[in-house]
Amino acid sequence: MEERTRAYLRGRFGDFYRRTEIRLPPRADEREWGYIPWTSGPDTTMVRHKSTLDLGDTAAFLERERPRHVYFSAGFYEEPGASTMQEKTWLGSDLVFDLDADHLPSVTLGEDSYAEMLAKCKDALLRLLDFLERDFGFEDLTVTFSGGRGYHVHVRDEGVYDLEREQRREIVDYVRGNELDLETLVTEEAVDGLGLKNPTTKRTLPADGGWGRRVTDRLGEFADDLLARGEDDAVEYLAGFDGVGEKSARAIYNVVANNTEAVRAGNVDVHPAFLKVARKYVAETVEAENAPIDEPVTTDTNRLIRLPGTLHGGSGLEVQRLDREELDDFDPLVDAVPETFVGHDITVEVQAERTLELLGETLTVTPGDHTVPEYAGVFLMARGTAEKAKE
Repeated sequence: MEERTRAYLRGRFGDFYRRTEIRLPPRADEREWGYIPWTSGPDTTMVRHKSTLDLGDTAAFLERERPRHVYFSAGFYEEPGASTMQEKTWLGSDLVFDLDADHLPSVTLGEDSYAEMLAKCKDALLRLLDFLERDFGFEDLTVTFSGGRGYHVHVRDEGVYDLEREQRREIVDYVRGNELDLETLVTEEAVDGLGLKNPTTKRTLPADGGWGRRVTDRLGEFADDLLARGEDDAVEYLAGFDGVGEKSARAIYNVVANNTEAVRAGNVDVHPAFLKVARKYVAETVEAENAPIDEPVTTDTNRLIRLPGTLHGGSGLEVQRLDREELDDFDPLVDAVPETFVGHDITVEVQAERTLELLGETLTVTPGDHTVPEYAGVFLMARGTAEKAKE
């Protein structure tokens, strides 16, 4: 990035901060603070191990320094400004989750547009929130658009603060569905309907919540689809499953047709052949419904995370705190475009052809000098694909 581009962005970031009121997170004085300035050279320089006492008034700091990125710690400490983690003395941490579109298995890099990547990331966010709210019962959640490629979720229920790394690892494994299979999900119940001396056991997926609910919901859809196909078509369909021949396929169809409610209730012992179907749907459910979070972020009790209300120096978009009820309608490429950059045009020198989707409009630029809306120019320059044109 050339000096004139860096100077322009730093100046306009300062204009944004002069017009913006930043709301600090709870226990702000106990957190470590850090930022990345608009320094020259290929590498970014992180200034960290700061406290609010070191930075002074937040508004004055942002107007004065006009940083490229701003961060605060998930953890809180007795001495947040100490230069080593040991000297800080850890008191607890928020439980933080990071979803990054670049890391989603559903995203195809080089093919999906930025808008498509962010849409897929919001789908993953909604799955994560389902785990946090319905499975864990967390209530104090702060959801944030990262300003770049995804979303952050901060859990601040009091019960999470003291969780150590290994306990946070267990939460990660749960929402990711790591090492989850049929045997880890089913519950066993003794059944002695025939008055036998040695009762048998019945294995059932718990359908009232958690991963069991997700799998049984899919098994219910499977049963509906199978019955709608009719026997001959259903048997042909089932025979296409790995390890299922025609004889087993017919047995599975008959057992589903005659025990539909048992299948819906999660009874996987309706027939030995049905276990193959149950295992298949456990695997498919985990693949489709897990939350593909950035695992190290959640397990790191000292992680620095972006401050809501600030600007992302790699996009010029706002790191935006979101109310739960507005998530469905939130469009980051419209709603996170700062008003400071709207209503003006600038000339930029574009290095490679790019197509942008911002504020509901699609703009394609080719190499050379172009006059574009400022928000588009800021985005291109922040992404490193354009320079401020010479005056």
